Amino acid sequence: MFFPQLDCGKLPKTMSKNPLNLAVRFLLEIIALAALGAWARAQFQGALGIILMVLIPLLAAIAWGTFNVKGDPSRSGKAPVPVPGVIRLLLELVFFGSATWALFALNPTYGWIFGTVTLLHYVLSYDRILWLLKR
Repeated sequence: MFFPQLDCGKLPKTMSKNPLNLAVRFLLEIIALAALGAWARAQFQGALGIILMVLIPLLAAIAWGTFNVKGDPSRSGKAPVPVPGVIRLLLELVFFGSATWALFALNPTYGWIFGTVTLLHYVLSYDRILWLLKR
């Protein structure tokens, strides 16, 4: 057995709460922020490039952490600014879509990989998407 100490009876019943899927989501969020910063630095020269390299990911992170659905278990249930589930999904689409686009602009292979992994994450997290659409 590959993981003899793993008790399958204690695994989350939904994929959106699976620790491995949550780790992938966290990595996607970090990569997205880095991609936005790298894109800004590549597009603008000098001080403006440096400022935007910091400012664009900072604004994205602020929006990501601020606008949440109240009670969202993937977000610790906290919502500094509560929004409907469909608005949160649109925010996530813009966030990950922008990062995918930025990576395509930097290196199409990275864009394809990031976009595919992001899509796979959302397919596996269908229960969270359905939950958000009901809120």
